[in-house]
Amino acid sequence: MSDEQLRLHDLKPAEGSKKKKIRVGRGEGGRRGKTAGRGTKGAKARGSLPPWFEGGRTPIHRQLPHLRGFKNPNRVEYNPVNVGSLEVFAAGTEITPDMLRANGLAKKKGLVKILGDGDLSVKLTVKAHAVSASAKEKIEAAGGSVELIER
Repeated sequence: MSDEQLRLHDLKPAEGSKKKKIRVGRGEGGRRGKTAGRGTKGAKARGSLPPWFEGGRTPIHRQLPHLRGFKNPNRVEYNPVNVGSLEVFAAGTEITPDMLRANGLAKKKGLVKILGDGDLSVKLTVKAHAVSASAKEKIEAAGGSVELIER
């Protein structure tokens, strides 16, 4: 390699292709001194305003009522189905969340939880995402069984 070779750190723009930056506010003698091209007074002469500034009126975030309380972002929401409403199924039936939705017992798509309200006299195999303790007791007392489905 020769010493005349072009190196990356030797690169610079062509002569006259790069304009000098205008330096403003450097004394009253120059063209852009004193107010530095900003005119006199007003918000634009005094620096930047925060993006949420609304011209001095009461900001929207202070006009609106506050949201109260706490919403848990990790909340698991279930479709509740009571044990008493399972009475419509025939004895020995295996009940799944899809079957409950088809019969209009679970209203929305998603996870299903069986709750213990009502009485059950039919032997059923219930498959659900969650079951309350009282519901499990009532299903097993009627001779049925409970299977939990993975969420």
